[in-house]
Amino acid sequence: MATTISASADATIALGRTVAATLRRGDVLALCGDLGAGKTHFVKGVAAGLGASASVTSPTFTLIHEYRGGHLPLYHFDFYRLDDEDEALKIGLDEYLDDGGACVIEWADKFPALLPPHTRWLRFTHREDGARVIDEIPAP
Repeated sequence: MATTISASADATIALGRTVAATLRRGDVLALCGDLGAGKTHFVKGVAAGLGASASVTSPTFTLIHEYRGGHLPLYHFDFYRLDDEDEALKIGLDEYLDDGGACVIEWADKFPALLPPHTRWLRFTHREDGARVIDEIPAP
């Protein structure tokens, strides 16, 4: 996946499903982009693609949601409200990264040094016509 144009929330969810099919234990997806750029819709697709039946919501206030019941546990983080790396470590980031599930982290660009070298980085941006552009990018 180099660059994808998503014309709707459903298309962004479908892209997440597609990416989920490539995920293996220990994989990390780092999502970057403004509020409303489609990051959580993408995670909805990832969770569905992994077989999780839970309703996916943004973990902005809880910081992490766990989705189990699929063929791979999914750990969904949101770093938006965190101020420093120590806060990310206090919520157990290291343990989740080593747990054998897949981690998807919104606002990951706040603390890139905490993520493993094999992390896949995706940037979500708005277009004027309402579409979203999702780019796979190098680590910051």
